[in-house]
Parts: sequence; structure tokens; C-alpha cells
Amino acid sequence: MNTLLRIFKFLWAGFWICLATIAIFIPIVAVSLLSPTGNLPFILSKVWAWIMLKVTWVRLESRGNDNIRQGQSYIIISNHQSHFDILALVIKLGIQFRWIIKKELRKIPFFGFALYKSRNIFIDRSDRRKAVESIRDGMKRLPAGVSVMFFVEGTRSPDGKIHEFKKGGFATAVESGLPILPVTVNGSRKILPKKALAFNPGVIEVVVGKPVVTENYTHDNLEELMDKTRNIIVSNFNPDYPGKNMS
Repeated sequence: MNTLLRIFKFLWAGFWICLATIAIFIPIVAVSLLSPTGNLPFILSKVWAWIMLKVTWVRLESRGNDNIRQGQSYIIISNHQSHFDILALVIKLGIQFRWIIKKELRKIPFFGFALYKSRNIFIDRSDRRKAVESIRDGMKRLPAGVSVMFFVEGTRSPDGKIHEFKKGGFATAVESGLPILPVTVNGSRKILPKKALAFNPGVIEVVVGKPVVTENYTHDNLEELMDKTRNIIVSNFNPDYPGKNMS
């Protein structure tokens, strides 16, 4: 019975992913041509995220949104537990931001073009030097008031713990002078763990910490900035969410 249920949930989610993607794809490509900032495609992506959350019976909660100043660009630093993090962040942060995307996606006809026109940043993950250059170039294309999202663990957590942070997002924050917005996602791993195919209905919480000013940091004391940001994210992390309240 459990196997049949998992198969049903996998097929159900797959059906809605295809349907929602087809329904939203053409409008996103169209508005990407009309929106010089890429803000309109991002707004439409919220519709896609909202549909997927509804059909998988996932509810969202958030805390700390008053720490966000509208119109301010941030380097958003977040932990990464599940593919559902993407949906939760798009809906709950309430600000425009762009993704760091592997360069292979740019080759997808129309879709890759739309991602590029929407001012997302493509990087070559196999070449660190080229990746750094791509991020620098992408930051120059970033519209005013728009932020950039970094999943600083580099990939989804395989065990639910917060793993070592990579330096890329912090180096970008120091070079750009933008404040860091530390964000913690709780509960998404229970919805869809890494390598799992079937989702579980549930609740995801997005917690926004107080921004970290980067003006006094350089590449020489980058570790200090990483530790300060990590401490904020970890302090808001609850691996048992929503089953156990944090002390």
C-alpha cells in the first residue's frame, strides 16, 4: 500500500509539474522579452510555485520578514534541504531575486533564453575561475533593488544537517558591498528529501535573520563573515520542524 501511495504521489506531482510548466512557460518567455529588468518573469514564477505547493498540500509559514527592507538589494544566503526550498523562498521572501544557475540550462531552447533575459546568473561549476567571472558579470546586469540567492552548501543536504558553507556568495557580498540576508529553511526535507521521488504533505518555515553589513569585511577576513552569517542561520534552524519547538 505504501509503495502504491508513493507511486501515486510521484505521478501526481509529475503531472502537475508538466501541466503548470506548460501553462506558465509561454507567458514567462513572452514577458521576458518585454521586461528589461526580469521582474515580470519572476512574478509569474510565483504562480508556478503557488500551484505546485497547493497540489502537493504543502503549507508555508515565515518569520522575520520585517528584517527585509523593500528596495534594498541583498546577497541572500540560505541553507538547502530540498527542491521545495525554491518554491518556499520564491513565495515567502516577498522580494525580487535572481538565481545562480548552472550554465547547461541556458542551452535549453526558449527556456534558457528566458532565464538569461530575466537576469539570472549562469555559471560553469566545473571551472572555479570562470564561475567567479560569470558571477561578477551577472552582478553588473542585476537591476536596482534586486537580490541574488546563494544556496551556500552547494547542494541539498543529504542528512538534514547544515553542512560547510562555500565562499562564493560571501566573496560576492564583499566585492559588491551588498548586505547579506541570512535565511533559514525548516521542514522542507520532510516534504521531499534528497534523492526521494515522492513528496509528503506538510509545512515549511522560512526564517529571515537580521541582515549582515559587509562594509568592514574583505577577502582577508572572509571567514569571520562566513561564521557570523552561519551562526544566524544555524540559530534559526530546527531540524525537527514542525514537530518540536526551538528552545
